[in-house]
Amino acid sequence: MESGKNPKKEKNKSSGHEILSLAIPALAGLAIDPLMTLADTAFVGRSATNSDGLAAIGSASAVVSFSFYIFNFLTTATTPLVASRRASGDERGALALGGQALTFALLLGSALCVLLFAIAHPLLKYVMGTGDAGPEANAYAIQFLLIRAMAAPAVLATSAATGILRGYLDTKTPVYILVVANIINFAIDVWLILGVGMGPTGAAIATTTAEWICAVCFLGILAGKLPSADGDLGSNQKSRKNEVKDEEKQGIQVNNATSTLIVVPSLSVPTWKEVRPLVIASSSVFLRTIVLQIALSGAAAMAARNTSFVNSDDGQNVIIGGEVKDFPATAAALASASLAAHQIALQLWILCSFVCDALAAASQALVADALGRNDASDVRSHSRTVFAYAFALGLLLSACLEVGKISGFLLHFFTDDAPTQRELSKLLDIIILSQPLNALVFAADGVLQGAAEFTYQAKSMALSVAITFLSFIFLSKLESGLGNDTLVNVWYSLILLQVMRGLTSLYKIVEQDGPIALFKNLTLNSR
Repeated sequence: MESGKNPKKEKNKSSGHEILSLAIPALAGLAIDPLMTLADTAFVGRSATNSDGLAAIGSASAVVSFSFYIFNFLTTATTPLVASRRASGDERGALALGGQALTFALLLGSALCVLLFAIAHPLLKYVMGTGDAGPEANAYAIQFLLIRAMAAPAVLATSAATGILRGYLDTKTPVYILVVANIINFAIDVWLILGVGMGPTGAAIATTTAEWICAVCFLGILAGKLPSADGDLGSNQKSRKNEVKDEEKQGIQVNNATSTLIVVPSLSVPTWKEVRPLVIASSSVFLRTIVLQIALSGAAAMAARNTSFVNSDDGQNVIIGGEVKDFPATAAALASASLAAHQIALQLWILCSFVCDALAAASQALVADALGRNDASDVRSHSRTVFAYAFALGLLLSACLEVGKISGFLLHFFTDDAPTQRELSKLLDIIILSQPLNALVFAADGVLQGAAEFTYQAKSMALSVAITFLSFIFLSKLESGLGNDTLVNVWYSLILLQVMRGLTSLYKIVEQDGPIALFKNLTLNSR
């Protein structure tokens, strides 16, 4: 039997309004963070007299981004675990888990910092190839990476804090903090890069400083020293004097001066029973992220082996699809064009994914909240609404990309290189048509994460990636048709990856005995 809605919950808020009230700030938060790297790149590019600075930032930023991104489970796993405990009335459990997440983040961040310091030189020189870019670029890259590595504890703590705030249905506070951090980053960039002339080193100092200020602000809010902007934790910043004694009896930390709840890193060693949910969820999301990154990295490696070009006899022209073109046809140039087109296409895909991920963040928090209240009706209502919004968002993204394709903007904005443009033109239709699917897949991710189905998602991702690689091998062996173009085959396989992710998610979401049971009441009503 389904329980009624929590009387404390606002009745006048529709499911759609709740989703948008969380998704729009989440989208802003997701979009603001990459602006730090973009600002660094722009300032260094404008002030540099050669390409060494940009080459250094490109290689070092790739390492930093990957190193920080694989720990996004600190947000993904923390959000539903905190939300479900809070919604079920277990405030002590929610706050304790938040403290454990912060401790986990700071420890992992410190370990990551030490690791990056230890492997920075060989990683950049031999793996990222900065040694081939010249001694100046290599030196810049190493210095940039070492400075950015010092922000690892701050970045991971920020990820955990964001998850805690989302668990309290607050996506606005991270936006405000990130806006302040970007303003600080911009100001220091102007000073150190344009004023002092420190180049990539100044950019690294600016971003690292901003990231630490960001982390301190988050920790201050969670410790009750600073007010939050929205959500149930925000309401906790209001007067709670009548409840303080009861909460202290329950072992909940309260700031007596402001009568606010406190979430701080836990200094005690918790029992396995206490940390088991966080460890299992975190490890499952971590493995899932690693598998996905392997798939994307493998796709890039395969794209570099594109066989769609055939050299002509004179070495000055190239035969493409039966047509002779008047540009060089060296193997390196052809591989470079294919890989460049793949990277542009992938960045377009990732940009659209960032937009869709905002809906995932909203559904994650709301589904976990509804499950914590044992409100199955709300679980299904939120899930259906987010899928409807996701499909509409996917159509909108497709329309925007189609306009960019027809106008020629997407081909000419990123590059003037003719071979790259030709290769990119093959991929645009695939990217455009796949947006509704991608949006639905991200929405499904958020719903399942809200239901804490992390282990299932890790297993289904591994299965999806395995089938994706098998499909690529099959397509590559075809002697005609699709098998002639390796780059296109890579993207057909990436779309198959999304199809498999969608199907495996759909199975769990519609499962009658599952946590969502999307069509359960529809089935009952039809009888």
